[in-house]
Amino acid sequence: MRKWIGFHGSFGSKISMLYPMSILNGEGAKTEFTGISFAGKGQNLDNGFKVVHNSENTSSVINAKSISKNGGKCTYRSLVRICENAKHSKSSVSCESLMLDDISVSDTIPVSDIQTDEVEFSHEAKIGKISDKTIFYLMSRGLSEEDALGLIVRGFAYPISKELPVEYAVEMNNLINLELEGAIG
Repeated sequence: MRKWIGFHGSFGSKISMLYPMSILNGEGAKTEFTGISFAGKGQNLDNGFKVVHNSENTSSVINAKSISKNGGKCTYRSLVRICENAKHSKSSVSCESLMLDDISVSDTIPVSDIQTDEVEFSHEAKIGKISDKTIFYLMSRGLSEEDALGLIVRGFAYPISKELPVEYAVEMNNLINLELEGAIG
């Protein structure tokens, strides 16, 4: 059995297009993909992941998050293809987007090509904004507006950072802090 684990982070580029792919050819092959994007003013980050289940009992887990602010645009594209011969395979896709203002954009474009009924497949997408009430609540507990926003954004990204080696998680959190300050992009 072979297993591939991949991670991508997209911070600071003006335009990014990145779509890694796994092809699961051996019985029991597995892939896990985790990604995070943070788009600020003038940035268009178009990322995703593709997986083809081409053997029985294969599995894939895809977890993507994006954050956009100041009119930044994040697009997540996924392709999950479970071929007819990939019976008893499992695939789970989760994509969550957080927009920090009313002028930012977030799109999720999933493609699911399931060619057999004998599989377990799930897809979940969430797009949301931070409510003024949440910021107000945190500010009423002594945080500044900037600290409250930072706490929420880092909490949103935490499920990604906890999966990374410590050195990478620290660097990812530093990049998030720079994005929140407007130092990148």
